[in-house]
Amino acid sequence: MASLAAIRDRSYRLRLAGLRREIADLMRQFPAAEVWLFGSLARGDWDGFSDVDLLAIALTASQANNLADALLGNGIADDVIALTQADWQ
Repeated sequence: MASLAAIRDRSYRLRLAGLRREIADLMRQFPAAEVWLFGSLARGDWDGFSDVDLLAIALTASQANNLADALLGNGIADDVIALTQADWQ
């Protein structure tokens, strides 16, 4: 029988793998952009009620907003902050 920690670790790894897959598919449309995970899921202190927080980073504000809209529209994230690369740096 698996321990609670092992079940939690497996669930965490599966959730991250799913996010990576979904984001990779979407990023083909945004080749110069980046997506960063932050919040409880990134820290590893998430629970079943935690949301997915992402940063959408692109060269221009318009590109970053379009990426953020795509992440939200495809149900990949619950909260997305759009930033230009200059603002990110």
